[in-house]
Amino acid sequence: MGKAVDRIYHAAIYVRLSKEDGDVASAVKAESNSISNQKNLIKDFLKNKDDIIVVSEYVDDGYSGSDFERPGFRMMMEDIKRGKVDCVAVKDLSRFGREYIDSGKYIERLFPALGVRFIAVNDHIDSKEENSRDDIVVPFKNLMNDAYCRDISIKIRSHLEVKRKNGEYTGAFTPYGYKKDENDRNRLVPDLYAAGVVKNIFRMKMNGMSQAAIAERLNGKGILSPMEYKHSLGIRIQDNFKTHEQAGWSSMSVRRILENEVYVGTLVQGRHSTPNHKIKKIVDKPKEEWIRIEDNHEPVISKRDFSIVQRLLGMDTRTSPNEDEVYVLSGLAVCAGCGAAMIKRNVPAGGKVYSYYICSKNAATKECGTHRIPKEKLESLVFEVLKAHIANVLDTGRILEYIDTVPFQELEIKELERQKEAKEQEIQRCQELRDMLYEDLKDGIVSKEDYAELYEGYNSRRKKAEEAVRKIRHAIQDVMEAKADKYEWLRYFKEYQNIRGLSRMAAVELIDKVRVFDKNHVEIDFNFQDCFQSALRRIQSAGCTVCAGENGRVTIQEREVV
Repeated sequence: MGKAVDRIYHAAIYVRLSKEDGDVASAVKAESNSISNQKNLIKDFLKNKDDIIVVSEYVDDGYSGSDFERPGFRMMMEDIKRGKVDCVAVKDLSRFGREYIDSGKYIERLFPALGVRFIAVNDHIDSKEENSRDDIVVPFKNLMNDAYCRDISIKIRSHLEVKRKNGEYTGAFTPYGYKKDENDRNRLVPDLYAAGVVKNIFRMKMNGMSQAAIAERLNGKGILSPMEYKHSLGIRIQDNFKTHEQAGWSSMSVRRILENEVYVGTLVQGRHSTPNHKIKKIVDKPKEEWIRIEDNHEPVISKRDFSIVQRLLGMDTRTSPNEDEVYVLSGLAVCAGCGAAMIKRNVPAGGKVYSYYICSKNAATKECGTHRIPKEKLESLVFEVLKAHIANVLDTGRILEYIDTVPFQELEIKELERQKEAKEQEIQRCQELRDMLYEDLKDGIVSKEDYAELYEGYNSRRKKAEEAVRKIRHAIQDVMEAKADKYEWLRYFKEYQNIRGLSRMAAVELIDKVRVFDKNHVEIDFNFQDCFQSALRRIQSAGCTVCAGENGRVTIQEREVV
């Protein structure tokens, strides 16, 4: 006959298993912590307790013990407050929680105040028993569990940091346009379909379309937005920006793609973090602490095109109402007087409408001159000068191909060797002067103050000469290797050698700025001008003469003036 009891307790069995527990190296420990084994152990312990009836079970599978924001635990606390449960049984204190302060708050303060009996089987803790109620082992074990949680957090953070520095992708979800390599889950590879959409987005932007117009076109073609595309692949992810039943493309989602360096093969990770394992609020890390690995994976967009798009995003290239594309020279044409952007204005006269580029500052405040020029005339002038510049660049390219032959390489190397020898003599001279200066100091010819000043001057000159020698050696190496990519910039001009009209794509790829003085005077700064001038110097150093071409071709110069 069973022993008489004073009170019957209605017990809740609480079990928890975190992701970290599932990854424990020891198979024995992983099995002992499994949900089913926790339940069986607790039930075996309680079946001989005549004063306890199990009324419910609560499970938190895949939740960390570092906090108490767990669905199963919250449901149990609600049942305790409703009086349904007055006893909590767990396998051990670590299954209850690994956070020292909150674990102690529940076990030592809240549960006793609510009249809840607490049992931790493997730790031999039963709050009903007099010898375990004030046992110092309870807070001590909670502290050890907290330390364990902190140690695991540090190890995981350190492990992820190492993987990021090695260029391994650590995110749960890949950026739109990429997927995880089937053979290496930490490596990004292009998703052919989505990568094609990304390329089209960049192409549309370079052709003059606004982000809103691009989003509208994508939605019109029925192309799924990044979020909906992931859902179509069976990837479930919550999106804070999703407000409709099906999220479509927006100007913001298009801009996020246009600004993402991942598409040029650059992996940027570690931009956000949490202060520690107890605080779950995500904070932004300083940019200098981000982990940025260039040329980490296969690019979808060329670095040149990405650079052009970033420049376009920084321009004021708003479109007029009912128009999807900006004007050909929008953001490129500027007022020569104040530097403000030139904007297009339509002027009706005599039953016709005439289009002009005018100074935006003048249009807004009248603080600058009009600097007005007819749209057709400006675009025609720019086109003619651009054609002439392309021809000059291609002529230069042909000369460069010729002087890259062995005889000219030998001449260039000899010139570089001469420059290197002169710098080496300068280094030797600075060393000798520095040694003589010390003798003058000992003989009392110069004071300590003069010695310090002169010594620093000689030292500075020597360091600059040494740096020059290093650069010349690299230049010699480049000539000897005849690097194929050193004239990569010429490719952009070759693509437009048969240009028939001024397009937005040609303008943004080849022109840096168009300065408008008046209707008869504009100046054009071309892209790659430093490369062009360097090529001219190389031609001249090789003994060639730069002169005007045939058929009235514009003379090669740094800036074209019409």
